[in-house]
Amino acid sequence: MSASGGTKAIVAALGANLAIAVSKFVAFAFSGSSSMLAEGVHSLADSGNQALLLVGGKKAQREATPQHPFGYGRERYIYAFLVSIILFSVGGMFALYEGYQKILHPHELDNWYWPVGVLVFAIIAESLSFRTAIKESNALRGNKSWKDFIRHAKAPELPVVLLEDLGALVGLILALGGVGLALLTGDGVWDGIGTLLIGILLILIAVVLALETKSLLLGEAAGAEEVAKIEKALVDGDTVTGIIHMRTLHLGPEELLVAAKVAVQHDDTAAEVATAINAAEARVRESVPIARVIYLEPDIYREVEATKGPDTEATPGGPVQTADH
Repeated sequence: MSASGGTKAIVAALGANLAIAVSKFVAFAFSGSSSMLAEGVHSLADSGNQALLLVGGKKAQREATPQHPFGYGRERYIYAFLVSIILFSVGGMFALYEGYQKILHPHELDNWYWPVGVLVFAIIAESLSFRTAIKESNALRGNKSWKDFIRHAKAPELPVVLLEDLGALVGLILALGGVGLALLTGDGVWDGIGTLLIGILLILIAVVLALETKSLLLGEAAGAEEVAKIEKALVDGDTVTGIIHMRTLHLGPEELLVAAKVAVQHDDTAAEVATAINAAEARVRESVPIARVIYLEPDIYREVEATKGPDTEATPGGPVQTADH
């Protein structure tokens, strides 16, 4: 996994969640708090999620094979999708079940200082992990809003860790609120309500992650900035005079496929066209280094052909996109 994959953030979150999970289960054993049990399962599920992300990053580094000629870059998307499912099935559904049971059969908390102390410790640990994820993300986010970064990031690891850490912090606050109200009122129902809210929170985060990673699995094009750079690099104004149509596809977070039909002069020789195509490929790779696989097809732009058919972009000799497009 490259540095942009957020390995540091994943490792930090994994270490924090393992320590927090152990402390939460100990607090549950001494207090009987359903919020602590739900939070313990939440942290355990998060630990498994981060382990899956690391496994996906490792598998994505495998070399291409005849059966998989474009490599294994999408392994990272697959494992990120598995993370969203686990977060939903293990964390969210268990918390809903446990909260429902606690509301039906409430009981006072024993040794209240255990859950309160562990929750304070967990909030501090999760805050440090969240800070690392934010720092790693800022290096890639640029001027994008957090919403746009999560929605359009091609590397799935950092958005997953960000949402997990955010969900963990909010969940801890909900658990602390539920435990606090149960202690103040002497009514264990509040502990169950806090657990239910944690379950709802986890399910919402899981749905967001599933939708975003599903889009990556289906195949997303390059971002607008990369597309503009590729278009500018392809056209030299001499032999390659324009772009008839172009498609891009992410084979992985740092691997981009570019396929384009480019317009050339009708009187150019085959040798001149071949030289121009090779030069265009070199310009694209220099401008957008993640453009690993490039297929360029030369054609002669013909206005008559461009008017044929409802899908002119798929028509040979169709409409030309210039470098200023």
